[in-house]
Amino acid sequence: MRLLLPALVAILVMPAAMAGDLLDAVKQRGTLKIALEGTYPPFNFRDAKQQLTGFDVEIATEIAKRMKLKPEFTTAEWSGLLAGLQSGKFDIVVNQVGVTEQRKAVFDFSQPYTYSSAQLIVRKNETRNFKSLADLNGKKLGVGQGSNYADMAKAVAGVQVKTYPGAPEYLQDLAIGRLDAALNDSLLIPFAIKQAKLPLKAGAPVGEVATMAIPFAKGNPQFKAAIDQALTGMKADGTFKKISVKWFGIDVAKAPAAKK
Repeated sequence: MRLLLPALVAILVMPAAMAGDLLDAVKQRGTLKIALEGTYPPFNFRDAKQQLTGFDVEIATEIAKRMKLKPEFTTAEWSGLLAGLQSGKFDIVVNQVGVTEQRKAVFDFSQPYTYSSAQLIVRKNETRNFKSLADLNGKKLGVGQGSNYADMAKAVAGVQVKTYPGAPEYLQDLAIGRLDAALNDSLLIPFAIKQAKLPLKAGAPVGEVATMAIPFAKGNPQFKAAIDQALTGMKADGTFKKISVKWFGIDVAKAPAAKK
C-alpha cells in the first residue's frame, strides 16, 4: 500500500473535455502504458533473467490483453510513479496503490483488485508480545520511506520510526538487532522473508484492511469502464484467482475481516 506525496494534491487536473477520453487515445496508439516500481516483490520485480514479473505484472498484462492493447511497462521509483501519472507519462499505475480520499481528489480509480492489511515483522526468536503499534512505545520500528506504513507508524506516540529505501534494508537491520520490529503489507511479508533468508517471522496484523486499485487521469469514464470490464471478466472466469493463488496462495480480491 503506497503513499501519495502531498505536493501532488495541489496540482490541478486537466479537464477531460480538453483531451477526450483516454480510451480513444490508447486504442489509437495500440498500447497501454503501465508504470510500476519493478523492485517490489512479489508484486513486481525482475527475475534472474531481468524480465519483469510478479502479481501486478501479470494482472496488468491480462488487462491490456482484454482491452486488445499491447502492454508497455515503465519502471520508476515510487516517488515518481504518481507524479508521472499526473503529468501524462503513463496511462495507469499498477503498484498496489491504496485508495484514499487524498488520492481520489487527484485521480480516478478502477474497481478494487487487492485487499490487505499492515502487519508487523519480528525476529524469529522474539519473545516480546507486540500485538499493536502501541506496544512498540520506546522501541525502534523500520518502515519503507514514503509508504503508508511510515505515516501509520509516525502517528503513534512513542514509536521510534526509522525509514529505509526498501524492505531488504530494514529486514537486515531487524535481523541483526538494530530494530525491534518492522511494518509492511501482510501479502508481501511471507515472500520478503523467504527471499531475505533471514531469521524473521510475521508478527501481529495491525490497523484496518486497505483497498488497492488502479489510478488513472480523472474524467475518463470510457477508460474506467474498459479497465473495470477487464477486471470483472478476470474475476468471473477464474483468471484473477489463478494469478493470485500463484503468488499468494489466496484470492487477494476477497476482502478479509479488519484486524486491529
